[in-house]
Amino acid sequence: MKHLILICFALGLSMTGFAQNNTKLSSVDFVAVLNNNHAETLYYYENNWKALREAALKNGYIASYQLLEIEPSEATPYTFILITTYANGMQYENRETHFEALIKASGGLKLLNAKQPKDFRQVVHGQDPVKNH
Repeated sequence: MKHLILICFALGLSMTGFAQNNTKLSSVDFVAVLNNNHAETLYYYENNWKALREAALKNGYIASYQLLEIEPSEATPYTFILITTYANGMQYENRETHFEALIKASGGLKLLNAKQPKDFRQVVHGQDPVKNH
């Protein structure tokens, strides 16, 4: 009887892990443009962030991504919303390793007007992970 209980417990744990592993997870960042550097910020995200996500999508490292732009307001003091969605927990857990390899292969940061990211953008809020239902 003990063995049956242990087997049921082990199966339950493995099924729980499987269900969690198939849950899509996202990383969401809300980004403000600093000092009217909209062109630099957009260039940075299109030529670095977006390019890396396109490569990650092609390599099966992510499920999807979105680079959204809104008009900032007092209630929403940011211009860009960056969303990276992972197909499952394994993709999410391996995200740092995968992006490090893609960054290394990309040849480095592409910047407009030689301005550094800290000079033209600020992540106002980041939420990681976000469950997708």
